[in-house]
Amino acid sequence: MSTLEDISALLQKGKANDVKANVEKAIAEGLSARTILEEGLMAGMNIIGGKFKRNEVYVPEVLIAARAMNAGLVPLKPLLVSSGVKATGIVVLGTVKGDLHDIGKNLVKMMMEGKGLEVHDIGVDATSDKFVAAAKEFNADVVACSALLTTTMNEMKSVVEALRNAGIRDKVTIMVGGAPVTDTFCKSIGADLYSPDAASAAEAAVAACQKSA
Repeated sequence: MSTLEDISALLQKGKANDVKANVEKAIAEGLSARTILEEGLMAGMNIIGGKFKRNEVYVPEVLIAARAMNAGLVPLKPLLVSSGVKATGIVVLGTVKGDLHDIGKNLVKMMMEGKGLEVHDIGVDATSDKFVAAAKEFNADVVACSALLTTTMNEMKSVVEALRNAGIRDKVTIMVGGAPVTDTFCKSIGADLYSPDAASAAEAAVAACQKSA
């Protein structure tokens, strides 16, 4: 196997130290930072994302794969910056006010980063004002809201209204997700996209960023 195939395979197994070592090997072989990122690290995360979507792997496997990807990014990030490789798009992500659940949000973040997106996680119990401030600060393409409770999902509507009142509603794609959320609910509050799982959310975010580019 090539070094890139090794990186992908090792990442899928969650072998963080080995992934980092092989990324360093690929750099030494003269491969470009973009090639290592896209054909090694992202290729591996894409496979994990697909398996997660089909229920062939579960949360623990995704977590260790994401950890391995982050290990591989350590020697790669300086080269990506110096070579001018830009993220696929910029996402602001958070769990809405009153909701402290973060596992789903964290999975979405990992899947999005695995697709080459720049993700700014504003955490849990995030107010609509916090979403707006982050969207402005980072010039976000996508604002993604998570809620795991029926009692907090209506806070997503507050985020939509706050973005509209701030005058940036038309500049961002608003994504919503979480156990009680549906596509019907998404449409009813004026959001743009609903995704049932983390892998689908990452794919939808990439498509939205490419559309707005």
